[in-house]
Amino acid sequence: MGEIERAAKTVEAADRGVTLKAAEQRDRPAVKAVGFLAEIGDQPQLVATSIGTAVIGLIARRPDMIRGGVRMLAAHAAATFVKSAIKSSVDRTRPEKAIEDGKATFEPGDSDDHDQTSFPSGHTAGAVAVARAVSRDIDGAGAPAAIITGMVAAAQPINGKHYLSDLVVGAAVGWIAEALVSAVFDRVAPVVEGQVAGIAERA
Repeated sequence: MGEIERAAKTVEAADRGVTLKAAEQRDRPAVKAVGFLAEIGDQPQLVATSIGTAVIGLIARRPDMIRGGVRMLAAHAAATFVKSAIKSSVDRTRPEKAIEDGKATFEPGDSDDHDQTSFPSGHTAGAVAVARAVSRDIDGAGAPAAIITGMVAAAQPINGKHYLSDLVVGAAVGWIAEALVSAVFDRVAPVVEGQVAGIAERA
């Protein structure tokens, strides 16, 4: 076994040990409450928040909110696509299942069993992507979005849903997905907005 492989196994063991220790608290009422709040990072909630932001922008005639809502939706879609691709190629037993069964898997695979799709954290990927997106367009939204994202991520290990490394990779997926979306979005949005403004003036 090479040094890199030994180091990887050491990190994986530490990751598993810390997470499983934290997840032992998952049945406490306070922890369950935090886990419930963390569900705002689930896909339906993030999609609804993104669409709702754009709709409010339309009603209030706030171009920044319209732009922000559309960017949020696009960034979330990109992050979801990437994390789903990774999940479909890696089997990893969720911490709570590992505690119950006394064994865990972390290897290439294509299981669609929810208990085997811990890697990476979809909640974290989506929340990071949406938080980064909204911070680009709506003044004052960045800090609250970052705080909420932190809560969503922090709740996952103590509720037995994800390992710490799942969060790290999920955050990276969300960050990169949003950056790529915004690179395209910032080129396309001004053109679309200009065309819409032109149509409005002629109407």
